Amino acid sequence: MLSEGLSLERIAALLIPTTDWRPYPTIDQRDAWLGLPEDLRKAYVAVGEAALGYEWPALPATLFLEFARIGNRTNYERVNHLRRAALRDLVLAECVEAQGRYLDDIVNGIWTTCEETYWGYPAHVNAQRAGVGLPDAEEPTVDLFAAETAAQLSWTVYLLGERLDEISPLVRPRVKYEVIRRVLGPCLQRDDFWWMGFYPGSHGVNNWNPWVNSNWLASALLLEDDHDRRSAAVAKILSSLDVFVGVYGEAGGCDEGPSYWGRAGASLFDCLDLLHSATGGTIDHFGDAKIRNIGRYIYRAHICDGYAINFADASAVNWPPASLVYRYGRAIQDEPMMALGAWLLDGPAAGRGPSERRGKQEGSLGRILPAIFDIPDPLGIVPRQPLPRDVWFDDIQVMAAREREGAPDGFFVAAKGGHNAESHNHNDVGSLIIYVDGKPVVVDAGVETYRRQTFSPQRYEIWTMQSAYHTLLPTFELAGRDGVMQAPGSIYAARDVRYDVDDGAAALSLDLAPAYPEEAGVSSWNRVIRLHRDHSVEVTDAFELASVPEAIALGLLTPCNVSVDAGIVVFAAAPVGPGDSGRRTGAARLVFDATVFDVIIERIEIGDARLGTAWGDHLNRVVFRSETPPAQGTWAWRFLL
Repeated sequence: MLSEGLSLERIAALLIPTTDWRPYPTIDQRDAWLGLPEDLRKAYVAVGEAALGYEWPALPATLFLEFARIGNRTNYERVNHLRRAALRDLVLAECVEAQGRYLDDIVNGIWTTCEETYWGYPAHVNAQRAGVGLPDAEEPTVDLFAAETAAQLSWTVYLLGERLDEISPLVRPRVKYEVIRRVLGPCLQRDDFWWMGFYPGSHGVNNWNPWVNSNWLASALLLEDDHDRRSAAVAKILSSLDVFVGVYGEAGGCDEGPSYWGRAGASLFDCLDLLHSATGGTIDHFGDAKIRNIGRYIYRAHICDGYAINFADASAVNWPPASLVYRYGRAIQDEPMMALGAWLLDGPAAGRGPSERRGKQEGSLGRILPAIFDIPDPLGIVPRQPLPRDVWFDDIQVMAAREREGAPDGFFVAAKGGHNAESHNHNDVGSLIIYVDGKPVVVDAGVETYRRQTFSPQRYEIWTMQSAYHTLLPTFELAGRDGVMQAPGSIYAARDVRYDVDDGAAALSLDLAPAYPEEAGVSSWNRVIRLHRDHSVEVTDAFELASVPEAIALGLLTPCNVSVDAGIVVFAAAPVGPGDSGRRTGAARLVFDATVFDVIIERIEIGDARLGTAWGDHLNRVVFRSETPPAQGTWAWRFLL
């Protein structure tokens, strides 16, 4: 798709030479830097001053080995990030001031980065032939953060140029040597990095593909002065991106969830934006329907006030990169997407002060530069949350519906079919979430802080990944064994999926039975999830069992205070999230058949920092348990205000 009609010769002819391509102002273009808002310049100087005399923390072998030894990936990643962040802050402060007082520290940061054996993370070093452990200096492999580091150093050299020569004329050649040796060379020479999508038998690509490609592309465009190699890199990147775009349906649904859109769809935008710039606008895919829908996903998955549909490894609280949302929307001429970007850029909407409205939240130099130089002020559009009434991603079988367009009032429901081999998969075919007035009532917990187990054969021993902890998914309790839940794998999928919508209701119907292994003994489990626009949500299950279990349990998670009385579960409003979040849950009632189910309420303690960001110190689990269920029957749950 993206590479169509772009031969290597055509690409070579289109690319603006490295010496002539100036996507953003360098340090020598003083009017541009001095023209930034004063509060933003002061903010960059302040963080740069905080990094003056920075003591670059060590990354010893034993810290790297913690992942292999105890499964901890966070400790190394934290130190690695601190080093990159300090270098970024110093570079931006020097660009603002241009007085040379940060240059020594910048060169220290460049040099200490170049001295690292491996630029990536310990969890990703298994791409090398030596496997997990310490990195092999003789086999540079390219992961997300090796590519990120290459791009950061490339942007640093681009921005500061000859100013670095004032410290030593060997700094820029060292950067070029390391970037070519570690990233540009291996990416051009090898086809077996799984994220490229070229290697036979490699698993499907995900956000890694555009994320790595965007940084490889930036590094090649900025630093590679051999025009043939530069053109070859662009051609290969386009072919690799074609694999990524090819896994998406026309609806643009991201099966990794909105948390990963910032490094999936948004990184694809990074690539397309760089190519548009580096070819003087000749390579332009922003009119393609699929590219437009991949962008629109982010506001279609937005619930309200920072909450998002968080199926897969996604957090319920998600602030997408504001400037990217706005710029992507502008590129595809989509007013709702631009409006959401404007809303995200508005400081109070995300709890940010005015000095942070441009660029502070974007993270990397490659994203900060367009955030501060490529967004008009004023924006020329009214900030708002689009809040579409009905959404259907047929490619990933996810629906969302609210009572009326553009307003959070009343019920919001999102539900999914799909299969259990999605990227960052949870076993959750047939699950749903419910919000009231834009606030959570029935939720998907999300994912804990990543560790070795997260991406291992033991992944589904983690409770957040299991179907029992997703909304009203049955667990079959058999004699003498643990309850049987949904199983992982592409064969465990929804059947007979159907989406229906009109002005009165929106519904998803599907058969859950194929998501369960044979020992569950379920022949069919036909579920209908329906939002009635008269203030109710109904879940109806019609089932037939090949063998009858001792019991069936169906649970749901809620951050609300919960009580049960006479066939009604009351979800009462409560504070949610960390103590200083100021957020509260919604409130609702759930009517169920008390002659069929016993109800158990459990408190699930949360000690994980990532989950705690969304839910605070606990969630409540409501379990509906049917002893000696019938071989066939119909059960229903009705949520009311």
